Amino acid sequence: MSDLQPTQLLEQQLFSDVIRERRSVRNYDPAVKISREELTEILQEATLAPSSANLQPWRFLVIDSPELQQKLLPIAFNQQQVVEASAIIAILGDLENIKLAEKIYGQAVEAGFMPEQTASSFIERYTNMFASMPPEAIRQIVNVDCGLVSMQLMNIARAKGYDTVPMGGYDKGKFIEAFGISDRYTPVMLIAIGKAATPGRPTTRLPIEDVTFFNEIPQE
Repeated sequence: MSDLQPTQLLEQQLFSDVIRERRSVRNYDPAVKISREELTEILQEATLAPSSANLQPWRFLVIDSPELQQKLLPIAFNQQQVVEASAIIAILGDLENIKLAEKIYGQAVEAGFMPEQTASSFIERYTNMFASMPPEAIRQIVNVDCGLVSMQLMNIARAKGYDTVPMGGYDKGKFIEAFGISDRYTPVMLIAIGKAATPGRPTTRLPIEDVTFFNEIPQE
């Protein structure tokens, strides 16, 4: 029997509902528009996701202009959710995120989360580390962190009654050119967000025993 209090059980159930009800939705009600205030709130909560050294390399380009959504449509291989969704959120990875280390750790000092000496030590350590890392290693870290914030964003959207779909099917080169993305940023994915016109299809998952191993990987 669970030792959780009724309120905790309810919170656990609500969270489970969010996880189970999230679907990749490709048909949206174009009449539903999410306000910028609510989009900002969703993104703010999404940024509570973890990141390597807390450097938070995610950047969000929110495309909510109908004209720009139409511009994006052929770049995204004419997937209709691009123009039907309330907005498209481009998840970009900042390859030069180390430049914000002083601000990030300075905020931690101001909030009383760490001594100033510790913050200075972290800034020096990570600045030197990033300076010696090959670009592909930095890109890999950024991609992982942006994946974490993307999943968090989609679950938060579902909790607020909205629907999403992550999109990797688009021409990254044309996207970079069309939206003036500098070399500092790498496009990770697009996320359509809005209200479903038709429910997302349920899907199956592999049995957990097919994907989980304890302590060692079985030999094939």
